[in-house]
Amino acid sequence: MRAIIAAVIAMMASAAMAGEIEDAQRQAVAGRDSYWKCLAREYARDANASLLGQDFTSLVASACPSERQNFRVMLVDYLSRQFPHADAGVHMTTANNAISLAQSEVVAAFIKHRSAQKR
Repeated sequence: MRAIIAAVIAMMASAAMAGEIEDAQRQAVAGRDSYWKCLAREYARDANASLLGQDFTSLVASACPSERQNFRVMLVDYLSRQFPHADAGVHMTTANNAISLAQSEVVAAFIKHRSAQKR
């Protein structure tokens, strides 16, 4: 009987952990989407049309600070739940790399769009 109770408790705990991981994943995805939408708004600003690529790169690096931080926190939380035995520094590096990639993609699109306009 004790073995059955222990097994039921273990299954319930496992299901609860899976639910927490799924919630953390949804929050990380929502944070990512919010950050990308903010970067898209920066990309689309008319005032940016005259910027050089280097100036736009600097602008994007400092844009959307609250969305960027929220994405970082949510992604690190998700990764920490998904991979609890990994070093926390690895999760932070992954989150920072995801942010850098988003910024690079927006800058690349900006530069490509500008060079297409010059033709």
